[in-house]
Parts: sequence; C-alpha cells; structure tokens
Amino acid sequence: MKTPASIGGHPIHPMLVPIAIGCFLFSFAADILCLVTGNTDPWNLLAYYTMIGGIIGALCAAAPGLVDLLSLPQPIRKTALTHMAINLTVVVLYIVNACLRYNGGHSLTLPMFLSLIAILLLLVSGWLGGKMVYELGVGVGAPLPPR
Repeated sequence: MKTPASIGGHPIHPMLVPIAIGCFLFSFAADILCLVTGNTDPWNLLAYYTMIGGIIGALCAAAPGLVDLLSLPQPIRKTALTHMAINLTVVVLYIVNACLRYNGGHSLTLPMFLSLIAILLLLVSGWLGGKMVYELGVGVGAPLPPR
C-alpha cells in the first residue's frame, strides 16, 4: 500500500526514523557510560546533545508520518494512531529530559530514568511500525485500497 509522503516511490517517514532512534540510543548509551564511569562531565553533555538531535530527527520524521497516517484506511489507522501517540510521548519525555539537564544542578537519576522509559516505549513503537509494514503492508508499493 503506497503512502503519499514518498520520494521515487519510497516512503519518507522510515528514511528519517533511524536518525531519531540512533540519537536516542546514543544518548542512552552515554547515560550508561556516565553511570559506569562515575564521570558526568563528558557523558551527560553528550547525552544532552544527542537527545536534542533525536528530538529534531523525530519531529522531522513526524511530518511525513502524519501525512501517511491521514491516508490510511480505518483498520490500519488505529495501529498508526497508537504508534504516533507512543512516539509523541517519547518526544515529550526527551524534551522534559533535555530541560532537566539544561537547567543543571539536579541529580541525573530522573533524567536517566526518563531515558530508560523512553527507550522501552521506542521498542513498543518500533514493533507497531514493523507490524504496519510487514503485516499490514503500509508503504510496500501496492496502491491504497479505497477508503
């Protein structure tokens, strides 16, 4: 089922998603290194900047994702709305996380916990995205069924 937000027949949303996920995972890895080494200076700063990159990447991926969502027939749209809601929750968690880190002076316990929750939510969201592609055929190249 083709989606409207595409370039040369290839959907844009899945092209942009790895940028956000990669930045979010790298940020989480920096948090883990911060815990393991006990050294907050370089790792907390790296986590902060990579989560900013992830937020920007996620917002860039959201625009074509929304265009695609609006074109989906109802049975698939429910899964897509859940996928979108989880992703928006992840972005909000990372915005709060970045604000906590920017303001500084706080313990890193809450920001690191927010990162863990966000990564777990990304796993669920990724599973739903895979379900839409591999089970429901979203973005696979056949024309959309009539609405």
